[in-house]
Amino acid sequence: MYLQKLIITGFKNYSQAEFVFSEKINCFVGNNGVGKTNLLDAIHYLSFCKSCFTSLDAQNIRHGEDFFAIHGSYRRDDETTDLVQCIQKKNQRKRFLFNKKEYERLADHIGNFPLVMISPYDRDLINDGSELRRKYIDSVISQFDKFYLDDLIQYNKALFQRNALLKSFGEQHYFDAVSLEPWDEQMIRLGGQISHKRDTFLQQFIPLFQQYYRFLSNGSETVGIRYVTQGSGSSYRDEFKAALAKDRAAQYCTMGVHKDDLEFVIDDYPVKKLGSQGQQKSFVIAVKLAQFDYTRNIKGFKPVLLLDDVFDKLDDLRVSQLIKLVSENSFGQVFITDTSRERIISIFDAMEIEHEIFSIPLD
Repeated sequence: MYLQKLIITGFKNYSQAEFVFSEKINCFVGNNGVGKTNLLDAIHYLSFCKSCFTSLDAQNIRHGEDFFAIHGSYRRDDETTDLVQCIQKKNQRKRFLFNKKEYERLADHIGNFPLVMISPYDRDLINDGSELRRKYIDSVISQFDKFYLDDLIQYNKALFQRNALLKSFGEQHYFDAVSLEPWDEQMIRLGGQISHKRDTFLQQFIPLFQQYYRFLSNGSETVGIRYVTQGSGSSYRDEFKAALAKDRAAQYCTMGVHKDDLEFVIDDYPVKKLGSQGQQKSFVIAVKLAQFDYTRNIKGFKPVLLLDDVFDKLDDLRVSQLIKLVSENSFGQVFITDTSRERIISIFDAMEIEHEIFSIPLD
């Protein structure tokens, strides 16, 4: 499966643009700020129904326009074509269509067209708070497990209701433990299921990640990922109940899988504190390549891979190792952005692999 054609209208800095892509390597080259990453974000929309960079869809409507539209045609291995469309008008709900039929729930689309994006913002996985790391692992698992996504949605609804009650109790100087019990039971049951699936996923994911990091770094460092959770084990129910006094004081739920985190380590030290810029970038690239591998194994076909400005802060060895990887047959369609046309030409001419180069802004 690959993205054969992309048409965008009124999206970010693009009034109208149309592309026909290679099924292997596609490169967007141009100066900073001309809209290369915006094209990757349009492709991201087609897989995840949302931007990679902002949660407010209306912000992606081009200045002066009333709507944006993204149309993508995907070619499958059996030579059939699927049409995916995203339409966002000002002050209206987003519409998402598959072969011209609108989805009732956007969640039903997630996972149908798997995609992995590697960008400079990925280092936020290391340097930002735990919420971003939870969102990352949730987005990966949700691409291949609809039940996990449903559990997550229901858990967050229960968390919202429980937090609203705790806040109300605090404001009214009143407490009713019985009214919390239904939400307690939902959060305990769903939290256990979510934690179990996260743990199972990581047990299979971490060896893939370590393998890719070794390849990128020539085996010069040892890396790992540790899962920190409150949502599993025989004592979880008791600990959840015991946290009630703390919850009442804080007026929100202080325990559960919504507090989970991932610890990233290199040679047993936190990457956040001691990793160089190159090591941090190699770390997150290895995470994303492992995500690609894992998703491909589950889905049975190759996700689309987006590489946004990945060459910055990587030495020549790591650049060559990365390009060697994505040029192999185990990877499918790849989109790359870069500021240097000469670098792109020299890399891919030397490898003699099918590719297309698009100069941005468009002529």
